[in-house]
Amino acid sequence: MKIGIVCYPTFGGSGVVATELGIELSKRGHEVHFITYKQPVRLDLLGSNVHFHEVTVPEYPLFHYQPYELALSSKLVDMVKLHGIEVLHVHYAIPHAYAAYMAKKMLEEEGINLPFVTTLHGTDITLVGSHPFYKSAVTFSINNSDAVTSVSESLKKDTLRLFDIKKNIEVITNFIDIAKYNNNFTDCQRAMMATDEERIITHISNFRPVKRINDVIKIFYNIQKEIPAKLMMVGEGPEKEEAELLAQELGIENKVMFLGNSNEIDRILCFSDLFVLPSQTESFGLAALEAMASGVPVISSNSGGIPEVNVHGVSGYLSDVGNIAEMSKNAISILKDDETLNKFKLQAAKQAARFDIAKIVPLYEAIYQKTLRKSEVSK
Repeated sequence: MKIGIVCYPTFGGSGVVATELGIELSKRGHEVHFITYKQPVRLDLLGSNVHFHEVTVPEYPLFHYQPYELALSSKLVDMVKLHGIEVLHVHYAIPHAYAAYMAKKMLEEEGINLPFVTTLHGTDITLVGSHPFYKSAVTFSINNSDAVTSVSESLKKDTLRLFDIKKNIEVITNFIDIAKYNNNFTDCQRAMMATDEERIITHISNFRPVKRINDVIKIFYNIQKEIPAKLMMVGEGPEKEEAELLAQELGIENKVMFLGNSNEIDRILCFSDLFVLPSQTESFGLAALEAMASGVPVISSNSGGIPEVNVHGVSGYLSDVGNIAEMSKNAISILKDDETLNKFKLQAAKQAARFDIAKIVPLYEAIYQKTLRKSEVSK
């Protein structure tokens, strides 16, 4: 198949999943075209089966905000005609599904039928999409998609609760390539971050309010009072400065390292003993899954789709949002001795294997094929 993929090309979970999906599809013999405003951060493999097409938005003084949806839909039309793309897979309802629908209608004028699959990732539904300004557009985009998937049962329920959806939503979970996490770094530089006696705690996110970054700092503060430890904070975002100030106020700034965005997540997780994700909500919890794949147990909230990934008492522990005391206690119980920690590490890796890319990508291939068949029948 010739598949077009539209996503945000950033460090966020949806962009990572879309990129990894496209790369794996190319390995399975499909021709994949990424269409977005910048090359995705994890897309370093361009070749005969993987292509990138940049969407440019011309500056025009009439527009206070440049119309990306218009530029994207026009680019989609051009790429479909130029490369014979058979099916589009768009990640996020807005603006991507909206732009895909416009491209589909423009192509119909030229006798070209372009089916598109929309994958819902979370923010497009729970934060942006439910806003009154966008709700009608999101509902329209989902209902006019040829197929719709969500990354968790929790997100599916939220979508059906928040919108008047007529389409069937199929749950296809996020995934990871387990093979990439079987890393044994010979140059593992753990000693640069912590002593042999210290545990390494890690948090990775975009540092938005929904991630409850200050909770991470407070949980770590409680941990380090009981167990020698260091905290690795990976990412950038609006809550970073406040978290830095809190670490200073608590007198632990020398134990907390703010590393910014990184392309070496696997190396950082190689060092880690525990991952902390106390989010207000997560549609899935991809960061937690990546940690588990590296054999890192997870302390998390029980919100959204996280319980579908992190199994309480097995790969880590779940607590109510904001229950810092319980999260701290559970973290200490895992870290208190090597035997307990190693048991949780093994269990976390085993749980993560359930989400291996080899098990999930065929489900997307089946969606594409089913959508194409329906499209052929409707001609």
